[in-house]
Amino acid sequence: MWTVHKAEYPGSGTSSEQLKAHGVHKAAAREAQSGLHCRREELVSHLTAARAFGQVQDPTRVFTMDNIETDELIINIPHDYMDNSTDGLGSGDMDYLEEPCFKNNNFNRIFLPTMYSIIFLMGIIGNGLVVLVMGYQKKSRTMTDKYRLHLSVADLLFVFTLPFWSVDAVIGWYLKEFLCKAVHVIYTVNLYSSVLILAFISLDRYLAIVHATNSQGTRKLLAEKVVYAGVWLPAVLLTVPDFIFASVSLEEGTYECNHIYPYESHQQWTVGFRFVHLTVGFVLPGLVILICYCIIISKLSHSKGHQKRKALKTTVILILTFFTCWLPYYITLSIDTFIRLGVIKNITCDFEITLHTWISVTEALAFFHCCLNPILYAFLGAKFKSTAQNALTTVSRGSSLKILSKKRAGHSSVSTESESSSFHSS
Repeated sequence: MWTVHKAEYPGSGTSSEQLKAHGVHKAAAREAQSGLHCRREELVSHLTAARAFGQVQDPTRVFTMDNIETDELIINIPHDYMDNSTDGLGSGDMDYLEEPCFKNNNFNRIFLPTMYSIIFLMGIIGNGLVVLVMGYQKKSRTMTDKYRLHLSVADLLFVFTLPFWSVDAVIGWYLKEFLCKAVHVIYTVNLYSSVLILAFISLDRYLAIVHATNSQGTRKLLAEKVVYAGVWLPAVLLTVPDFIFASVSLEEGTYECNHIYPYESHQQWTVGFRFVHLTVGFVLPGLVILICYCIIISKLSHSKGHQKRKALKTTVILILTFFTCWLPYYITLSIDTFIRLGVIKNITCDFEITLHTWISVTEALAFFHCCLNPILYAFLGAKFKSTAQNALTTVSRGSSLKILSKKRAGHSSVSTESESSSFHSS
């Protein structure tokens, strides 16, 4: 997932396995692991000396002090620290070294399972109902209905991954490696496809309202063919990193399902995929949605009538809902990415902890959008309400007939048995 639940580290295994090779470097690891309090200057001295001997490629490390878990104590040294050094041992400006930052994951252990459970239940009910209704009106589906079906299937599959992430946030990942990759793939496909389908829906609405007289052929082509190349194909291609990098690793006694990037290029991979995530998952579909709906608003604002005003109101709600759900998440994720790149500097520990908390909160808000999609794109329509009532009535009648037939069959068998017994007794 994209949430920064813990500090991200390349490779697997404990930090002590990565801090071997040289005597000076071993001394630093033993001193930290024995619970002794290293002074700031001594710690820098150990790390810079080890860097000079080629034992540390990136001096950002994790240590254990006084029973503190190694994934909670983070010593951050900027990427350009050694490049600004004044001698061969890299004795640069000591002020670059940040204070140790203690991260507590108790918030995620409580907040994420709670929110994911709510989203899961609401998403199953809402999107499941849409799929049921769309299946019922197979012959009379419009172009918009086809998009609704695509959207509900994507959201339905997406919410099925949330229970796995809920358990992972509480106790870690105790499932197989295959399931780690599979859940990542399902998560990625349906995360991107859901947002891209919203862009296609806005484009379809634009053609239907602004170019109502001559857009039928184009709309049909988009809904029946282009949607697969423009939505599902990119979403599937974006799962390639999940197949390659998603893996289960043991970190401080807890199994985790994360992307494990090559150590030497860990930062580049992380930032690169975040850029793709931001571009494909928000910027491109967001621009299409914003442009199409703004043109629709401009068109409808000059029209009169109750239906036109209702359509205008619905359009504004769709825009506000999309950006309210997704914009905060991508803002916090972008800030964290700029910190990683060194664009934003002099970050305090409190700010870093608060930022990671807000990434979790805003991500849950973004996921909540898949619960709103059935309401916004289906339940508000009068035709959908009518079809839903007919579908539910048909289902309930079918269930009643089955129950009634079973009762009749049971009554018939009882009557037969009684007649048979009376026959034998006579």
